[in-house]
Amino acid sequence: MSETPPHPRPTPGLLLRGVEIFPGWLEPPAQAEMVEDLRAVVAAAPFFQPETRFGRKMSVRMTSAGRYGWVSDRRGYRYERRHPSGVAWPPIPASVLAVWEAITGLDRRPDCCLVNYYAEGAKMGMHQDRDEADFGWPVLSISLGDAARFRIGNIERGGATESVWLNSGDVLVMGGEARLVHHGIDRVRPGSSTLLKGGGRLNLTLRVVD
Repeated sequence: MSETPPHPRPTPGLLLRGVEIFPGWLEPPAQAEMVEDLRAVVAAAPFFQPETRFGRKMSVRMTSAGRYGWVSDRRGYRYERRHPSGVAWPPIPASVLAVWEAITGLDRRPDCCLVNYYAEGAKMGMHQDRDEADFGWPVLSISLGDAARFRIGNIERGGATESVWLNSGDVLVMGGEARLVHHGIDRVRPGSSTLLKGGGRLNLTLRVVD
């Protein structure tokens, strides 16, 4: 990967431990359009509830779009070319790819768009995104729906952490030295957005896999 993106990049509104945050990048109409695009993704590849390698069910539900989808079960964490049902993952929506291209400035498109749905009470423990072949590519995340408290740690597990609330339409990028920071979602604030019918939060994570 080239160290310098071939196209100019916007300046983040907030920089926290190297993680770039772009508050309110998506206006409400663009958020609504993206949610409609994601409905088609979920219709083709329905949400499923993953479990850890130790057999514990995660509190989020997930699906994916792109060449690969990220899955987790007793066989471990990995990328697969097909949904657990056996169907191929649908393409990443153009509205989602447009955010990647605008913020990363890269010609290289992501291979996977992981879609996590957080209902009330769902959370995500501190972890690293490290199932990809080349950590030189950034990870981009889009928040839609209810606000969530995003916690950022360190490259090594443990130590002091910091947190920030992510609102609907916010985008963040973990790249460079921040590519492998531990991060997680402490909690979701129910009723903080009316974007999703029935509430909850969608988080889209775009990654280059191979």
